[in-house]
Amino acid sequence: MTGSVQRPLLFLDVDGPLIPFGAASHRYPTYPAVSSPQAEANPLLARINPEHGPRLMALHCELVWATSWMEDANECVSPRLGLPQLAIVTWPDAPETEQQDERDGLHWKTRTLVAWAAGRSFAWIDDEITDKDHSWVSAHHPGSALLHRVSPSRGLTLADYRVLDEWLRATGRAAPANGTA
Repeated sequence: MTGSVQRPLLFLDVDGPLIPFGAASHRYPTYPAVSSPQAEANPLLARINPEHGPRLMALHCELVWATSWMEDANECVSPRLGLPQLAIVTWPDAPETEQQDERDGLHWKTRTLVAWAAGRSFAWIDDEITDKDHSWVSAHHPGSALLHRVSPSRGLTLADYRVLDEWLRATGRAAPANGTA
């Protein structure tokens, strides 16, 4: 469709943002779900707050799984959130470039996400984003980008959704800018 404006992408990680972990002496709330073999095989799925589904769907963006869960994100996580099947970023086998990136402090997902976005505005929600990722995206992505680090011990919070919503609203009003927000 010529002239149509695409919504920004939202690259979404599972472990950390949706399944909180790592808090010292902290018991995480659990949420009931329809019994399934996946839920029984992975008790951490019970930590996924189903309220994230409507909140994510209310954002003006295209949701994309950016997680090592791969297809399991659609099979196990989407149903718990009431989400449709989402596009999934496919990670390349770890070439020498990615191995060197990790040694240099660049997240192993960064290059692939920028390539996947292909210049399109995107937000990336993850618990492992660093300043190196911000710098690399700013230098290599021509569109607008928000790299938002979520505390893995808390997961996505209302404050995180406010940041996302504000950025998405601003991105929808403004022409794409180079770099990260």
